[in-house]
Amino acid sequence: MGITNIFRNQLSAVIQWQADKQQYLWYKYPSKTDEIKNASKLIVGPGQGAVLVYEGKIVDVLTEEGTFNLKTDNHPFFTTLVNMRQNFESEHKLHIYFFRKAQVTNQQWGTASPVKFIDAQYDIPVEMGANGTFSYQISDVEHFFINIVGARTEVDNEEIRQLMLGRLAQNIVTTIHKLGYSYNQIDGHLTEIGQELANLLNEETQKLGFSLTDFRVDGTLFDEQTQERIGRIADVTADAKAAQAGGLTYTELEKLRALRDAARNEGGLAGSGVQMGVGLEMGRQMGAASQLMNERNTPGDDLSRRLARLRLLRDENVITDDDYEAKKRELLNEI
Repeated sequence: MGITNIFRNQLSAVIQWQADKQQYLWYKYPSKTDEIKNASKLIVGPGQGAVLVYEGKIVDVLTEEGTFNLKTDNHPFFTTLVNMRQNFESEHKLHIYFFRKAQVTNQQWGTASPVKFIDAQYDIPVEMGANGTFSYQISDVEHFFINIVGARTEVDNEEIRQLMLGRLAQNIVTTIHKLGYSYNQIDGHLTEIGQELANLLNEETQKLGFSLTDFRVDGTLFDEQTQERIGRIADVTADAKAAQAGGLTYTELEKLRALRDAARNEGGLAGSGVQMGVGLEMGRQMGAASQLMNERNTPGDDLSRRLARLRLLRDENVITDDDYEAKKRELLNEI
């Protein structure tokens, strides 16, 4: 053995993780056998912990921070380390790892492609993208070592982030179905959705050795086809409310529109010889509407409702502006 090696072995080695890279969660102390055998101090920095592994199994975990003297400190971790390092011969038997105890915060997430589900209220297919942030920390060192670390020397944040992204889509669908929110309610309940997602995801991540400490849904985005479907539903909903305000059903309103459009189509129904039937049917509908509008005001049929019906017919171009003004004056003169 050279004099350099003899001198090095006589020095007091220090075992520590100089964590200059914040992305690491797990780090193996990269030493040769002699460096561990001759070490006299172990330094565990703020937010760190240390793990003693012998023949691939965890034998002790140190979660206290500080500088420890391996020869005099009575902590079971060091007693075990001292006893083991006296007799082991292969550097592949005894290893010291460091891990991050502190939370990893504000990790960005987003769905790689839209998640698909059936809307609970309107029974239409919906495709939605979502994004947000999450925070986590190692909660079970042994499970994390077995399920995540394995034979590797390092694990970084990006690996955990990718693991989370792979579990998001199905859990988002499960959460929306469980909570029963329709597409138009989702953005108003992002906090509740985030909390439920955290509960579901934690059932999986805790088995792997880490826990979500925070999970947030910051925004959603519906695809173009879904927005078109939503737009059509919004139009129908608005029309139904307008018809109701005018004393008509949605079906009656649609029928009036169809008759109005047919009567305007000079090359369509007129050419096929059915314009007279259209005119008669529209006359019947208009006659019924006129009858309702011409009834005198009673406690059960207030003036505002009759005026609303009149405005609806004008807005749908069933009657002209002049007809509307004339009928309105008649109604107001009844007061």
